[in-house]
Amino acid sequence: MRFIRRTVKIILLLLLIALLTVVYFIAYPSLPAYKPAEKLHYLGQWSDRDRQFYYYTPQGTRVKGLQYAWFPALEQPFGKSKFAAPEYLARFGFLIQPGQKATPLNPGNLPVGFARHQDDESGVQYLDITCSACHTGELRYKGQAVRIDGGAALHSLASTVPTIKGGSFGQSLGMSMAFTYYNPLKFRRFAHEVLSEDYERDYDTLRVEFKAVLDRLLSTAYNDWHRGLYPTEEGFGRTDAFGRIANTTFGDSIDAANYRVADAPVSYPHLWDIWKFDWVQWNGSAMQPMARNVGEALGVGATLHLLDDTGQAVPEDQRYASSVRISDLYELEETLKRLRPPAWPEQVFGKVDIGLASQGRALFNENCAHCHSPKVVPPAQRVAPERDPEWHMRIIPTEIVGTDATTADNIADHRFDISKLGWKKAELAKLDVKLFSNSLDKIDFSAVSTAEALAYVTAYVEERAYRDNGITAEQRRRMDGYGLPIGVQEVRGYKARPLDAIWATPPFLHNGSVPSLFHLLSPISERPARFWVGNFEFDPQHVGFVSEKFSGGFLFDTRIKGNSNRGHEFRDGCRNNGVIGRGLQPEERWALVEYLKVLGNPRLEKRLRDMPGKPWNPGQLCQGSVTANHKDSDDV
Repeated sequence: MRFIRRTVKIILLLLLIALLTVVYFIAYPSLPAYKPAEKLHYLGQWSDRDRQFYYYTPQGTRVKGLQYAWFPALEQPFGKSKFAAPEYLARFGFLIQPGQKATPLNPGNLPVGFARHQDDESGVQYLDITCSACHTGELRYKGQAVRIDGGAALHSLASTVPTIKGGSFGQSLGMSMAFTYYNPLKFRRFAHEVLSEDYERDYDTLRVEFKAVLDRLLSTAYNDWHRGLYPTEEGFGRTDAFGRIANTTFGDSIDAANYRVADAPVSYPHLWDIWKFDWVQWNGSAMQPMARNVGEALGVGATLHLLDDTGQAVPEDQRYASSVRISDLYELEETLKRLRPPAWPEQVFGKVDIGLASQGRALFNENCAHCHSPKVVPPAQRVAPERDPEWHMRIIPTEIVGTDATTADNIADHRFDISKLGWKKAELAKLDVKLFSNSLDKIDFSAVSTAEALAYVTAYVEERAYRDNGITAEQRRRMDGYGLPIGVQEVRGYKARPLDAIWATPPFLHNGSVPSLFHLLSPISERPARFWVGNFEFDPQHVGFVSEKFSGGFLFDTRIKGNSNRGHEFRDGCRNNGVIGRGLQPEERWALVEYLKVLGNPRLEKRLRDMPGKPWNPGQLCQGSVTANHKDSDDV
């Protein structure tokens, strides 16, 4: 009888492995090839010490509870090759250094942004995906690599659903763990590497803990798939950040009825000068630096236990405890204040045509500066008196700029039932939250907006973290960022940020729907409706990624909801339907592109010559057009 049971068990195990193999090849991660760069260039944006601190300082996130020691020990589904081999992870778009080796800050020899943190109670070290994973870029040209610190990542990170044509880290990690768990030979090798001399003692415990993490990964994948939560594929370099944060916080943690379709992926914004902005996020919805960073950590996987197993709010002394590392978030924010915009590397990408760039400056002042030049706030009018300088961000309504409105609309329209949390308005009034588009007395806890609900959740998490870490009121004021409250505004629009070193952040528009600056300055009819993403190869003439088809790439289709490349258009005719300026001749576009290589680079800017230009004007206003009714879209 024992022999029969063992035989049946082996047969079932083989059938399961066969099923996993079929699933793996159906969803086989078609990844771009990786070829090491001949040389990696840094652009003097900050010190080596600041760079390493930024790359590997944890923020308190957890990949479904994946322990740091497990990750380097995992194998790819077939064979013994390591899943965490730098050359393999680089194929997902993560950044490595040629010939990199393990260091005290990076003992697992992992890519940029893969950090670790230790749980204070258990002592377990968890894999921590930190902010640099998504906010560090790289450009390749003729075998040379140029690192863009604080730039936009080009990886495929978030999705666990097996439909990403270019391969996804999340789905591939899940498959690697599944093959490891259900293949006894793989799991024994894995356990020996993780446990070493404690193999016999801790094998069974490891297997139980490993299965719990695998189940969470697979459960998330199934939940995302069968609910159809992310129908617009993100591909490389994008994620629906607000949608995923909301689904995690309000769907996973409170009530499944709160899941909302998130079909508005956005590119990862670049971070230089961001500390000067009065409003951040693509839609200008957030004010306080700490709240922005805590919200980002929660969205990437920091733990937050809101309800108990019966669906009731946890006891008051346990509420809002999280794995967010409040002091590390503050130090990362302070480090980013020292980050300078990258300077166009003429030794790699070629010399700037100073004469053409001089013409471009005149055209920029005529057509672009009104929205995109920093509006420096006088000291007496600053939101944060201590911030110097402070730049006011113009939020341009989607009906004027005309770019894909899905992101802004989803944030404005989605509502969530958080009544299970048992919030009382009298208690919320004591929190340091300031609503600019609503009032607390009008909030309905059964239908609260994304930004407002996140503001109050974040406020409670901050309160708890500061208290648990013994942070004084004066320290908190500094760590929050200039003593700012958690400010929230909800506008159907996008901020027109300054364009210093914008050349380093392709593809363009908030959803990454335009591959190059030259295309962005062209009419929609001349922008590609479909192009390929995931290739780090840079085109220094058009200023963008090379977007022709390549093996393992992701086909970006602008006809899909959330992917539109319309708006922000320069075209002759009425200023409506996203037409924001006159048509630019090709030679004018080339001049503007050349100037945008220079903007924010004092060394090159001082070489420009003064050229005659026309003052900005709103152009031809047509009767009844949106722009005619908003003669100045400066403040909304």
